[in-house]
Amino acid sequence: MQTPHASLGVRHIYNQYVIRAQERDGLRAHLTAAGVGTEIYYPVPLHLQQCFAYLGCKPGAYPQSRAGGRRDLALPIYPELTEAQLQYVVDTITAYYRV
Repeated sequence: MQTPHASLGVRHIYNQYVIRAQERDGLRAHLTAAGVGTEIYYPVPLHLQQCFAYLGCKPGAYPQSRAGGRRDLALPIYPELTEAQLQYVVDTITAYYRV
């Protein structure tokens, strides 16, 4: 699993907190069953969406974008998220990968 990178001396507001996960769909189902909401943004990369077809991008272009479409998963993040709720999300993810 890969988490967002934060450079030293830089702060991020984390409008979305997106991880890149192996077995993303299985992890998402596991989190959903445990009551943790998730979201998948851009399952079809922007360069492959019909509205951008005029750009002429080929399916093999932008491999990181395509990987994101298959593996990225947004986890809950909002100001009211408590430490206990955050720990629950972490523990639930950890439990999935231990099985």
